Amino acid sequence: MILEDWELWACAQQVLKDQGGRAPLHAAHRIAELTSAGDKVGIATWQAIASRIDQLMDYRSGQPLSIQ
Repeated sequence: MILEDWELWACAQQVLKDQGGRAPLHAAHRIAELTSAGDKVGIATWQAIASRIDQLMDYRSGQPLSIQ
C-alpha cells in the first residue's frame, strides 16, 4: 500500500510526538527490521517517513523543531 504525501507527513509527525528526539533512531530500527523481513514496500515507506522526520528535526538541539 502506497501512502499519500500528507499521510507520510502525518506519520512522521506522530513518530516525533511519540519518540521525540529518538524519532530518527526509531525510524532506522524500523527500516532495519523491514530489511531483515525483505519487505520492500515497508522499507520504502519508512525511508520516506525518515526523510520527513529529518526535515522536522533540529539537530543543534537533538529535538523536533517547534512550530510556532
